[in-house]
Amino acid sequence: MGSTATRGLDRAEVVATALDLVVREGPGALTMRRLAAELDVGTPTIYWHVGSRDDLVAAIIRTQSERLAERTVGGTTARERVLSAALHIYAGAIEHRPITSLAHQTGTSSLLLHDLEAALVAELEAAGLSGEACADALRSILVVVTGALVLALHDPARDPEDYQPDVLWAGSPAPIAPETRAALCADPDVDAVAAATLRAVVEHHIPGGRR
Repeated sequence: MGSTATRGLDRAEVVATALDLVVREGPGALTMRRLAAELDVGTPTIYWHVGSRDDLVAAIIRTQSERLAERTVGGTTARERVLSAALHIYAGAIEHRPITSLAHQTGTSSLLLHDLEAALVAELEAAGLSGEACADALRSILVVVTGALVLALHDPARDPEDYQPDVLWAGSPAPIAPETRAALCADPDVDAVAAATLRAVVEHHIPGGRR
């Protein structure tokens, strides 16, 4: 032990290693002792560099937020660019589930998504929205994203006692057509539903033809 210290361990390396640990093994693996072992230093060294575990989590989430904000917004029309920025929020959470889970567990989800939301607000303003109209559009989009993420990130294996929609619909006495019941019992394509719903919300808030 101590070889890392002699080569100049810094805070950025501690945070990056912690982030990588969460990505590889999930939020439960993030302890100060485990992180110290990863870096081959004593636990006090970790506290010295990053402060408390809460401070470390906040640093991890900020780092991830900055990485997510590097995504390029695509599209040539205002609607296309707003939709692209909105989908970045959804995709960023889906593609990095361990970090999303850590943020959810620690109450730092808003911090994780803030930079992506700021990019979305910039596109909304570029589309001609400002003030309350811009805020309403952002909130409408986030309602859709949040709802889609609840569906996409739900893990039945972690909540085995939850009633599953397919089981409920299969045994429901509701007077619905067989093909409707079968469709409701099937696994949803949450990505497609999210994209279609976001497109409708964007079209509601952004008049067509704006460049």
